[in-house]
Amino acid sequence: MLDNLIFSLNATMPLFLVMVVGWFLKNRGAISDEFVKVSNKLNFNVTLVCLLFLDMKDCNIKENFDGKYVLYCFVVTLVCILITWIVGRIFIKDKSIIGEFVQGSYRGSAAVLGIALIANVAGDTGMGPIMIVGAVPLYNIFAVIILAVENRKNEDRDLKNLFKQAVKGVCTNPIILSLFAGLLFSLFELDFPPIINKTLDSIASLTTPLALLCIGASFKGKAAIKMLSPTITATLIKLVVQPLVFLPVAAKMGFGTAEMAAVLIMLGAPTTPSCFIMAKNMGHEGTLTASIVALTTLLSAFTVTFWVFFMKNMGWI
Repeated sequence: MLDNLIFSLNATMPLFLVMVVGWFLKNRGAISDEFVKVSNKLNFNVTLVCLLFLDMKDCNIKENFDGKYVLYCFVVTLVCILITWIVGRIFIKDKSIIGEFVQGSYRGSAAVLGIALIANVAGDTGMGPIMIVGAVPLYNIFAVIILAVENRKNEDRDLKNLFKQAVKGVCTNPIILSLFAGLLFSLFELDFPPIINKTLDSIASLTTPLALLCIGASFKGKAAIKMLSPTITATLIKLVVQPLVFLPVAAKMGFGTAEMAAVLIMLGAPTTPSCFIMAKNMGHEGTLTASIVALTTLLSAFTVTFWVFFMKNMGWI
């Protein structure tokens, strides 16, 4: 258990500390609001596109595909999204933060942290990409839909126009397009010359550190304190409630160690920094998202370690 805790801390704490560095640099005047604005656009349109494209392209779907497992990941992700959206609609009084609350509650860091954590738990990353196939496209499609529908700037538009905007947003969103382009490359076993792959890798590697710096630079203490309740609620949903409900379902379906490890990451990984990129670029304020990313990242080392310990005691891994 101690080894898993040390590994989890080594995987998550550097991410949290990069956010702290971003906050420090912003307060020292080394990072400006304009830098954050431009960096968010760069991440949304370029670096995150490259990262998700490469993740999907390298999935090797034909070799690892498991229909039952992909269906489980798809259905559970959909259920988590819809229930969280309903809960947010009913209980959150400040309707302007519903989109950020919902996205922060369900959208884990499957691609960024997932593969490393799965390898540590299971010693095999084969099911990680397949989990990504079942969950990540839904993560991003619903993020676009929810952030568009719950944007208060759109509240004067009728339902028909709002639906058209959401569909258009999904069809033209660079993140969605990159996922499906990567999926096609994987299915047809296409690839680029090494020089292109290395270029894309270099660009993709900027995504997480740049996003974390921007999250830290955008963190507003007083505003975050006012959003403490939804931040804690979203964190509990992300790190505790989802694994508590759906890990036993996966175990009953007979999944093996690698599959269970990937399910744990799908359900209980910290909220991905790309949530902040999406929220800011779709007209949301971003304070709640930054708070959720920071708190889930800080606590996830302990919660993921607990779930690994629990799963081992249950004989699931």
